Amino acid sequence: MELIATCAAGIEGILGNEMKHLGYSANVENGRVRFQGDFNDVIKTNLWLRTADRIKIVLATFTAKTFDDLFESIKSIAWEDWLSLDATFPVNAKSQKSQLHNVPSVQSISKKAIVERMNQIYHRRTKFPETGAVYPVEVVINKNKVMVLLDTTGSSLFKRGYRLDKGGAPLKENMAAAIVLLSHWYPEYPFVDPTCGSGTIPIEAAMFARNIAPGLKRSFVFENWQQVDSKQVEVARKAARNQIKNGDNLDIAGYDIDGRMINIATVNAKAAGVLSNIKFKQLALKDFKTNKINGVIVANPPYGQRLSDKETVHQIYRQMGNVYRPLTTWSKYILTSDLNFEKYYGQKASKKRKLYNGSLRTDLYQFWGKKKISKGDISEN
Repeated sequence: MELIATCAAGIEGILGNEMKHLGYSANVENGRVRFQGDFNDVIKTNLWLRTADRIKIVLATFTAKTFDDLFESIKSIAWEDWLSLDATFPVNAKSQKSQLHNVPSVQSISKKAIVERMNQIYHRRTKFPETGAVYPVEVVINKNKVMVLLDTTGSSLFKRGYRLDKGGAPLKENMAAAIVLLSHWYPEYPFVDPTCGSGTIPIEAAMFARNIAPGLKRSFVFENWQQVDSKQVEVARKAARNQIKNGDNLDIAGYDIDGRMINIATVNAKAAGVLSNIKFKQLALKDFKTNKINGVIVANPPYGQRLSDKETVHQIYRQMGNVYRPLTTWSKYILTSDLNFEKYYGQKASKKRKLYNGSLRTDLYQFWGKKKISKGDISEN
């Protein structure tokens, strides 16, 4: 099958690297990575990909400029190979820069085409009950090119199943994982999130370090499909559990000025199975001190989207600069939508990377440290 792993704009390359580490030959495109596979690969990628949103099967690609073209092309797909008589098959559509721009009409006509095909095959004259397994159908049109997809995931892959409480404006789990991977952090070194909120970044760091498959604590829509043997899924889950590493020597910390958020982060880390690997503590950013070396700081501080918050946020950025700049062997990765961040931080970033936190355009400001060679030396000076 031709498969697609989708992701947020800006992290396609990271997702592509993940795919290669899992053993796939992957083609990176805007917002997605294409690869080939069977249902074992559908199971594997849903279980293991940290930065993806969904895994989709490509059923057909064609050009359509009229609704007749769309209807006939979708009707020609062998839906009987996919859908059982009682299958539930909701149809969602997207259209961009195309003659077929009315999305509700695209959805309605696509659904009718599927039903017409099923009627012809099964010689039915009544409606299909749609009481069985869910097969989410997507019809994506871009510049009159149509792609018909089946979503194998269901709820987005960022929903790991461990975030019992999220507090204020949390970072999605797959975006947090992407930033951890971008930081090139090695688990033998210290890792700190000084504005940890509900704990997502340190939790994702601990899961990465311990090789915990991010999809291990959740289910997927494909698990109820007639094409998938439940034994295949259990074998894959068991294999993933067997690959979990011991995390006794990890040095991961999450701090927040708000004690309530520390409580929430603790609950979430416990649900993720990594509470013993993370030190959570209520601490103001300006009070952070360390004599350790070669660490990594990853932070998603408040952005100050509201005018009334801006001065408070700029004060946080100044404090970050004052506290972090002297840590010359540490690398710092700070995500914010504030284009003036460097001015308040007081240092030009080694590199900036544009990322989208949901629909909000942000930049990951990267300040690279100069690592000391000796791992035995724990002194900063």
